Amino acid sequence: MAGKDLQGTKTVAAALADLKGVGYNLATAILAECKIDPRSRVGSLSDNQIADLEKSVKDIGGLKLPAYLLNRQKDLETGKNIHLIASDLDFAIKNGIEMEKNMQSWRGIRHFLGLKVRGQRTRTTGRKGRTIGVKKVTMMPGGRPAQTPAAAPAAAPKKEEKK
Repeated sequence: MAGKDLQGTKTVAAALADLKGVGYNLATAILAECKIDPRSRVGSLSDNQIADLEKSVKDIGGLKLPAYLLNRQKDLETGKNIHLIASDLDFAIKNGIEMEKNMQSWRGIRHFLGLKVRGQRTRTTGRKGRTIGVKKVTMMPGGRPAQTPAAAPAAAPKKEEKK
């Protein structure tokens, strides 16, 4: 189904949720439309039920589901509420990111720079590359920090005495 084999030992709702673009809530809504028990196992479904389920998964937008369950509400190209799964979803996401980059919108610039896009903090998280931190200072007995040879002050040159 949708280019992926479903395990026959899983419940139908959990197996549908394994498909990319279909979550557990959407899977239970699809099963309610198809009148299939979500707790039944995939291996116990009849051929008619599997065919009906496959047809429903291919055309999720055609089912009578609320728009908030669909992943492309008011699609930019068509203006309709559609639902994409598997490779179609990957392709649409990639095209959307490229469009944002070409527009040079805030989100596109953040994607281009490899930074967080949705307003998360970046002061301490999201760092890539070399480790950033404070060098740990070893303590000597008595609570004083130990001096390393690089950190030890250089000896002051002796002044010549005038005679």
